[in-house]
Amino acid sequence: MSELHTPVLRWYDAHARDLPWRRTSATPWGVLVSEFMLQQTPVARVLPVYDAWLARWPRPVDLAAEPVGEAIRAWGRLGYPRRATRLHAAAAAITHEHAGEVPDDYDRLRALPGVGDYTASAVLAFAFGRRRAVLDTNVRRVLARAVGGSEFPPAAVTAAEKAVALALLPDDEPKAATWSVALMELGALVCTSNAPDCNECPLRDSCAWRCAGHPAYDGPPRRGQAWAGTDRQCRGRLMALAREASGAVSARGLERVWPEAGQRERCLDSLVRDGLLVRVERGYALPA
Repeated sequence: MSELHTPVLRWYDAHARDLPWRRTSATPWGVLVSEFMLQQTPVARVLPVYDAWLARWPRPVDLAAEPVGEAIRAWGRLGYPRRATRLHAAAAAITHEHAGEVPDDYDRLRALPGVGDYTASAVLAFAFGRRRAVLDTNVRRVLARAVGGSEFPPAAVTAAEKAVALALLPDDEPKAATWSVALMELGALVCTSNAPDCNECPLRDSCAWRCAGHPAYDGPPRRGQAWAGTDRQCRGRLMALAREASGAVSARGLERVWPEAGQRERCLDSLVRDGLLVRVERGYALPA
């Protein structure tokens, strides 16, 4: 499988996007912030928020010193705003438990709020140059096609996928880290979900899926995410109003952005439970 390394690494060297969290000037904190923001969110939407975030909070201690409501406000329209509260909590843990420095140890990273196996592995690879298998959606799709001959990977990461990813890692740590980000970039730019450009792929001559004639996915149905009229849309509109307000938002204001009372109240309750809003005398506000 090491025969895959050279074409992918050469392709990455020629086609990698210049992203701030990949530059040599990026700090481990900057890499951690990027990994939180990039979860289920496209790069184009992340870039302006990332730049503003790092300009305001260049170190974990800077974010930890601010109210969590400010983190939620700065998160803007990236979606899934609980990531902002978890990132704030991670900054506080780094500040108080690790002397303000992002840890370079897997177990200590995993102990941070909001950091799972993927994020810990990504930070170790991309911030510290460690030899770690980094299995995001793009990497899993590339490996499913190039090695497994399947159009799409399973719904959840399997032990077999992890074994393939580990077997493919170059022995050299810096090269392994570059390999991980190169696979990620290949999946983002060429081996995309709906319109893979096989003619431009550096693995076109060895890809198991292409060599098999591009067999269609035959696994469990892949569900798209509905949006219009869902609780996710309702929560998003309620949060947008709260972020833009200088203080509390009234019941009347909330009713204007989402008239359906039952769904609105259900979503407000869930936002309070998630720590994204607090009830105050005049309505609801971001947490202090």
